[in-house]
Amino acid sequence: MREVFEKADVIPLVAEVFRELGYEGASLSAITARTGLSKGSLYHFFPGGKEEMAAEILAHVDGWFVREVFEPLERGEPREAIARMWKSVDGYFQSGRRVCLIGAFALDETRDRFAGAIRGYFKRWVMALEGALIRSGMEARLARPVAEDVVIGIQGALTLARALDDKAVFGRSLRRLQQQIAP
Repeated sequence: MREVFEKADVIPLVAEVFRELGYEGASLSAITARTGLSKGSLYHFFPGGKEEMAAEILAHVDGWFVREVFEPLERGEPREAIARMWKSVDGYFQSGRRVCLIGAFALDETRDRFAGAIRGYFKRWVMALEGALIRSGMEARLARPVAEDVVIGIQGALTLARALDDKAVFGRSLRRLQQQIAP
């Protein structure tokens, strides 16, 4: 079994199992087999079981996006923040090789269980991008639909890249989206 010393070390390991198998497919035995962690270690870090694991993973993902994408869009120089968003998103999703865990949770029966976290993540992304677009000079009436289209485009590109097993789809899609909103 793998030695883990802090919860922060465990969350990314378990997240990848949820990312690969989904919430329902991520049984405790699958999590232990794929992470090398014992059941005792998992229960030590997550006494609430799989539901607590998923909630902590969603919070971890959201926290990364808050630091790397949302706050820069909300507070930074808008053009630099938007450029950073493209780079961060490409890196986080490993150029299309990694599915959006929050998006995946939104599509299955898990959605109702974690609706607040899922809704908050996507709502904040759209609103943060909308604000940056307005500050960069885009008309306010256009900024919301453009921000929604960008988030839709990113999520759709992840799905299509995975479905076609062609990771280049994601990069091409990001470049087209970036060109569409360039000033």
